[in-house]
Amino acid sequence: MELRTLVAAWALLGMTVVLHAEAPQKPETKTWQQWRGPTRDGQFVGAAWPDKLSAEHLKQTWRVELAPSYSGPLVSETTVFVTETRSKKDEIVRALDRATGKELWQTEWAGAISVPFFAKSNGDWIRATPAFDGTSLFVPGIRDVLVSLDGKTGKENWRIDFCKEYGLKAPDFGLVCSPIIDGDALYIQAANSVIKVERTTGKILWRALESREDIMESGAFSSPVIAMLAGERQLVVQSRDKLAGVDLATGEVKWSQKVPSFRGMNILTPVVVGDAVFTSSYQNRTWLYGVAKKDNGFAVEQTWTNTASGYMSTPVVIDNHAYLHLGNQRYTCIELATGKRTWTSPNPFGKYASLVANGDKILALDQRGILYLLKANPQKFEQLDEREISTDETWAHLAVAGDQLFVRELKAMAVYQWVKPAAK
Repeated sequence: MELRTLVAAWALLGMTVVLHAEAPQKPETKTWQQWRGPTRDGQFVGAAWPDKLSAEHLKQTWRVELAPSYSGPLVSETTVFVTETRSKKDEIVRALDRATGKELWQTEWAGAISVPFFAKSNGDWIRATPAFDGTSLFVPGIRDVLVSLDGKTGKENWRIDFCKEYGLKAPDFGLVCSPIIDGDALYIQAANSVIKVERTTGKILWRALESREDIMESGAFSSPVIAMLAGERQLVVQSRDKLAGVDLATGEVKWSQKVPSFRGMNILTPVVVGDAVFTSSYQNRTWLYGVAKKDNGFAVEQTWTNTASGYMSTPVVIDNHAYLHLGNQRYTCIELATGKRTWTSPNPFGKYASLVANGDKILALDQRGILYLLKANPQKFEQLDEREISTDETWAHLAVAGDQLFVRELKAMAVYQWVKPAAK
């Protein structure tokens, strides 16, 4: 390893250790109101999970059949929000009672597309996960629309049709980005760009990182995060071909870095660790890019790269190690300070897994309907248990809140609860 890279790697390690030490205690995860949870990093805070997934430890409390969807469920204190695509024609949003699954309201609109080639086998369903601010629900429809609904009644507050707004056709793969809420604003990758929207009115405030209307460039697959990088809070975006840091107020692109990928499949959510950004792309590699403040702006430089090839699953980071599901369907653990793979699982799993971490344990929901419980052990792959919880596919991201697990099966919504086994 070059001296410069080694120094950067150890600087990263030192920074992440300091951040971990100084970070205030996060509140318990009682709700799950956006993509990848309250802190958008797949981290759950609460009581330790048991080492088993059997019905004795994890009990199904209710299940409701629905039309298909890939959107992850959202969970408030009282409500579970889900989306559906019915008859390949209409998009539906439902609010279900968190305790019982009873329907509280539903609303719908015409909205569907036929996605092309390799995505076709997985269906033409609504894809993006909405966001909820405690009052309003923000739902991205597959035809490049964003709809704000009243969380209590389902009544429409406002709607943006990005295709009409900018004179574009619907993206070939649909609107996939899950929006992020920050104060009075909402950010989303739509209309072949990144857009800031006023949360209460639906007014578009700025548009940045515009790309061409081409099947290999239009319609982002990734969802952004907001993070402090090099001393400045910014929107970190991964488009079909690059990573970028965007000014939250103005939309100015502060820095950008090309990320090689196959057919523009930069899919996972970028993961910020200290002053660096972790990403991995399909049929390519994994990278850590360091971001620094210079006199004339920001600079981005590759800290390390390795041959691990991610795909759709965003990793979870535990004690300076990234646990990542790969395109070859195996899991791997990467030491963030050096880029070294400490292990790769000996056997393949499913095509996709949504990951949620709690301390040193990881729940991995496989798209085949199998839930795995893994130990976050940087020295070796360690599977604690597994359980088939659905005979249908489970592409939607797992939600975990309090002592409950929320599993969006392709054609149902199921809720599970951790229970303490009776003493024998």
